[in-house]
Amino acid sequence: MELAQNIESEKFPNMIICLEGELGSGKTVFTKGFANALGIKESITSPTFTIIKEYEGELPLYHMDVYRLDGNTEGIGIEEYFNKNGVVIIEWSDTIKDILPEERLEIKFKVVGENKRIIIITPYGKKYEELCEAVL
Repeated sequence: MELAQNIESEKFPNMIICLEGELGSGKTVFTKGFANALGIKESITSPTFTIIKEYEGELPLYHMDVYRLDGNTEGIGIEEYFNKNGVVIIEWSDTIKDILPEERLEIKFKVVGENKRIIIITPYGKKYEELCEAVL
């Protein structure tokens, strides 16, 4: 996905990308594109049951799927990943809004046809605003 590659080109340590959208809307496809641009060769799948998958690339990638948590993050240590000098991509991030960093990039995917999506990008914080200016 071109958007994922463009955002990856502006990556920085401790980057947080929050993905929202219904099943099949493109969240994991985005993550695959981002991981590929990071130089990660492993197959990327949604960590629905493991919650977090770690990959090594130009920067570490921490891929999370928090759909099954229902807001209960106690004992999982999700917040620890926000400062591990990698990129954190969180699918279904709206379920853990209470613990998300104030500064982050939110991307919402809306299905409008079999092969059509509307993508809404919202930057929170100066570095994410600058990222959007650079890639959009």
